[in-house]
Amino acid sequence: MGGLEASVEKMRRDDVGDAAVRAFADAYERLREGETGVLPESDLEPVDEVPDADELPDADAAGVLDRAVVLKLNGGLGTSMGMTGPKSLVEAKDGLTFLDVIVRQVLGLRERTGARVPLVLMNSFSTRDASLEALARHPEIVSDVPLDFLQNKVPKLRADDLEPAEWPDDPGLEWAPPGHGDLYAALVTSGMLDALLEHGYRYAFVSNADNLGAVLEPRILAWMASEAVPFVMEVADRTAADRKGGHIATRRDGGGLVLREIAQTPDEDVDAFQDTERHRFFNTNTLWVDLEALRGLLDEREGVLGLPMIVNRKTVDPSDKGSPEVIQLETAMGAAIDVFDGARALRVPRTRFAPVKTTNDLLAVRSDAYVLTDDARVEPAEGRDGPPLVDLDDEHFKLLPDFEERFPAGAPSLVACERLTVEGDVEFGSGVVVRGAVSIEHVGDGRLRIEDGTVLEG
Repeated sequence: MGGLEASVEKMRRDDVGDAAVRAFADAYERLREGETGVLPESDLEPVDEVPDADELPDADAAGVLDRAVVLKLNGGLGTSMGMTGPKSLVEAKDGLTFLDVIVRQVLGLRERTGARVPLVLMNSFSTRDASLEALARHPEIVSDVPLDFLQNKVPKLRADDLEPAEWPDDPGLEWAPPGHGDLYAALVTSGMLDALLEHGYRYAFVSNADNLGAVLEPRILAWMASEAVPFVMEVADRTAADRKGGHIATRRDGGGLVLREIAQTPDEDVDAFQDTERHRFFNTNTLWVDLEALRGLLDEREGVLGLPMIVNRKTVDPSDKGSPEVIQLETAMGAAIDVFDGARALRVPRTRFAPVKTTNDLLAVRSDAYVLTDDARVEPAEGRDGPPLVDLDDEHFKLLPDFEERFPAGAPSLVACERLTVEGDVEFGSGVVVRGAVSIEHVGDGRLRIEDGTVLEG
C-alpha cells in the first residue's frame, strides 16, 4: 500500500470527512510530483495599490446584513503561552474573555441593526467542549444555525518516504492540524455550509478569535455585495513589526492576487519578503467570503479548491528533536485569494488588527493603551494609532501563569508608552505608569518589585 492510500485509509478510520480527505489527497499528489509550495521572488510582482476601506461609499447594508454570519476561528489552545485550554477563554479586557467580548460585539450589532447575524465558531476537538460551555452562559447568542463546527486533521507524513507517521508512545502526535485553510473543507464536512445557505446566509465575515479589532463592518459588506466580489482579504500597511507576516503579490505570468507566507519563501528571498517598502500590504487574516460563490467553486472543482500548500517540516514529537522528521501539509485560508476569480484585497486601518499571540500582546491589550468601546470594539486609546512595543523576557513572562503572577494587580498604564522592555524577574504593583521608552533590567537574586503608583519614564 502506498503512502497516499495508507494516509487516506487512516483518515477514514478516524471518520475524517470526504472533503477533507480529497483536499489532503490533492496536496499529497502535488507534493509527490515535486511541488514544494515555494513562491520565489522572481515569480512575483509587488502590489502598490488596493482599494481603501476608509474611502468606500456610505452604502446601506440593511439589505445584506440579514444574510451575514460572523465566523471566528477558535481552534487555538495558546500553547505558546503554556496554556492547555482555549485561548479565547483567557481574560482579554476589563474582566471579559475574548469570547465574552466577541459575544458582546455580535449582540450589539444585532441590537443596532435588527439583523439576525449568527455567531459561529470553527473549533478544534481540544477547544469545543469548553467553548460551548462558555457560550451556554450567553443563551441569547443562539441563532437558527449551529453554534460551531469542527476543523479537520491530517496525518503527519514521514519525511523520508511520505508514509503516515506512527508514534505509539502518543498516537495523537501522528496527526496535525491542516492550517486554517481547512476552513473551506470543514464547512463542507460539518454540514455547516449547507446549513448556512439553507437559512439564507450568503456572506461570512471570518477572523481569528484572538483579534478583537476584527468586527463586522457593514460598509465593507455593502461594498462587497454591490460589487459582486466573491472574496475579500483585509490587508494593512506593513511595518517593521509585520516583516514576518504573509503579504500579497501578483504572479508575473498573469492572474490575480496571491498570498505568500514566510514558510513559502526560499532562503535567498527572505530579505525581499521582509522588505516592507517593496511588499507593502500584509494579510490580517480577516476575510469576507461569498458562500454561494464558495459552493459554486467547490462544485466546479469537484470539492477541492486546490489551495497553494505550505510544506511544514517538523519532528513527529515537537518536544523531542530526536524523533523522526515529518512533513505537515498545511494551507492558509487567505490563500483562497488565488482561486476565487475576482477576489480583492482591501486596505483597512490598523485599528482592525489587534491579535494576541504572546503575553507581550496580551499586556498591551489589557492595558489602557487599548479601550473597550460601547459597541465592544477593542481599539487603540485616543491619540494612539497602535500598541506600544512590549518585550518581556521569555524566562519569566512567556507562560501565562508566570505572567499573571508578575502582574497581580493588572497591567500598568501604557497609554503614554512607546516601548517597554523587561529583563529579569520583575513584579509590577498596582497603579504603575510607564511613559516613553522604558527598559527594566534586573540581574540580582530574588524578584524586583515595582512599587504601587511608581511612574517610570524613559
